[in-house]
Amino acid sequence: MRNEELAAAQAYVRLLEATRAALSDPGDGPLYLPLLTSPMEEADGALRRAGLSGNETRFFELVSSLQPSLTGSGH
Repeated sequence: MRNEELAAAQAYVRLLEATRAALSDPGDGPLYLPLLTSPMEEADGALRRAGLSGNETRFFELVSSLQPSLTGSGH
């Protein structure tokens, strides 16, 4: 895994974790959604730099190698 690919996969994992935290309380979710702007921008930029925009298959292979539980392949 190249450094750019690793950075993209890590940025996605951070975005996923931030999203889960923001939406964990349905009543407060809308208040926290604006806080996701920065992690979304980070993930988008990392995907572009790694050349993974539009290559979801490769991207999710990288993510699953970092966090198998996110894809259901490593419980």
